[in-house]
Amino acid sequence: MTKRMTIMLAVMAVLFGGLYGFQTFKDMMIRKAIGAMANPPQTVSTVVASTAPWRSTLSSIGSLRAVNGADLALQASGIVQRIQFSSGDEVAEGQPLLQLVATDDVAKLQSLQATAENYAIVLKRDEEQIKFNAVSQATLDSDRANLKNARALVEQQKAIVEQKTLRAPFAGRLGIRAVDIGQFLSAGTTIVTLQSLDPIYVDFYLPQQALASINIGQDVTATVDAFPGERFTGRVSAINAKVDSGSRNIQVRATIANNPARLLPGMFAKAEIDTGKPEDIVTVPLTAIVNNAYGDLVYVVDNLHDGQGAARQMFVKTRPAKGDRIAVTDGIKSGESVVIAGQIKLRNGSPVRIDNSHVPLAEAAPTVVDQ
Repeated sequence: MTKRMTIMLAVMAVLFGGLYGFQTFKDMMIRKAIGAMANPPQTVSTVVASTAPWRSTLSSIGSLRAVNGADLALQASGIVQRIQFSSGDEVAEGQPLLQLVATDDVAKLQSLQATAENYAIVLKRDEEQIKFNAVSQATLDSDRANLKNARALVEQQKAIVEQKTLRAPFAGRLGIRAVDIGQFLSAGTTIVTLQSLDPIYVDFYLPQQALASINIGQDVTATVDAFPGERFTGRVSAINAKVDSGSRNIQVRATIANNPARLLPGMFAKAEIDTGKPEDIVTVPLTAIVNNAYGDLVYVVDNLHDGQGAARQMFVKTRPAKGDRIAVTDGIKSGESVVIAGQIKLRNGSPVRIDNSHVPLAEAAPTVVDQ
């Protein structure tokens, strides 16, 4: 009985030993196969990080506003008799634009002018007769008062007649006409908009903490979606005298040259104010930055030889981007090769192959180039 038990235990030991040995051998072979598998290099594009002058900026969004802009209307009612402009015209200050029917008012004006002229004749005659005591001083005083009153009525009627004519209050560009000949206009009805477009204002808001960094005359750069890639330059012309108590923001106004008048009031604009002095800082294209839950990072290529190397992950500290470039204050040094395309395929230590045949130009202030 003891012998049989011993044989059974020996067989079991051999069996379990064989299974353990096979599993160990399998694990070893799997590890060897995985280790033998080559990690293919990933194709990426790189640039060399370089030092460049960098000036800090304050950015905001705002709206364009005309230096002078108004929706023109008349303060008198009447029927449109004559329209003296076309939609989109450039007009001079004081140029007549529209005339209402004013026949009755003109006739009344002529009547009052005739009355005033008559009072002037009477006054002149009485001034001659008083020299011979033919009229009293009271009569002469009454003549003078009548003439003053008649002339005042003439001026009043002239103002009423003038209210029937719409004139350009300032030089600028007209919008689209909103009335027609023969139409009855109520007082205050908008006839056309007039905008003075050169120069033009851009109004935007900055947090109150920025007050110490902004001054009248500082350079401002504005961009609008209508002209992508173009930058319009101007200067800070006004800073509001109070901070908005709701948002704690301060309104800032910049004046921008606008000849030809491509920018129009009401456009959405992005504004940047240069602050501080230029510094020499390492800059890289904006596409080099990879956003991560733990912070921004870049991939630096080490051991670069014959167009191949290894990717190294580096966390960086940056400043707000300008155009296509961004300043890196910590994490990389000038002269290091930084990956700008293909990062999604990389991890720390990944082998890489460099292909820079299609690297786009990255500029801090990109502009549109006519083809």
